[in-house]
Amino acid sequence: MDTAVRDALVKELTVSVEIAGKAFGLGRNSAYAACANSEIPSMRIGGKIVVPTAPLRKMLGIEETA
Repeated sequence: MDTAVRDALVKELTVSVEIAGKAFGLGRNSAYAACANSEIPSMRIGGKIVVPTAPLRKMLGIEETA
């Protein structure tokens, strides 16, 4: 996982589906499919799908302090 993705997961409350997918090594389409199947936790805010970072950090074993 690259540093920019790790920093986003630690510093932000939500990230885009694309960034969440990168954290798991997935491409854009696979990341959206994983969100649709509830494999990646996500929520729709208005017309945008976002991924809360707290569950992602837990799934990936990332500590909150960087």
